Amino acid sequence: MKLIYIAGKMTGLPDFNYPAFHAEAARLRAMGFEVLNPAENPEPPCGTWAGYMRLAIAQLVQCDAVRLLPGWEDSSGARLEENIAMRLGMTIVLPHQEVA
Repeated sequence: MKLIYIAGKMTGLPDFNYPAFHAEAARLRAMGFEVLNPAENPEPPCGTWAGYMRLAIAQLVQCDAVRLLPGWEDSSGARLEENIAMRLGMTIVLPHQEVA
């Protein structure tokens, strides 16, 4: 597993939960992984949820694995990302699991 995508709840959380995304990205990078973090993406021109998801899904499909953050189940976007990853046969790392 080399390239990891981070998925989790953003909508409705303070600062869109970016601090948790950035902390996990930093932790994984310190472990030597390459990370695609949707919290680092620019705002799409349309500024909509669908626009953000189009950027995120394009990143997701490049990766070998998905790291799910706590609370991901409460996010329609993260559930979509998990479903895509599962159907593509990617490694899915749950919040209580360690990335190997």
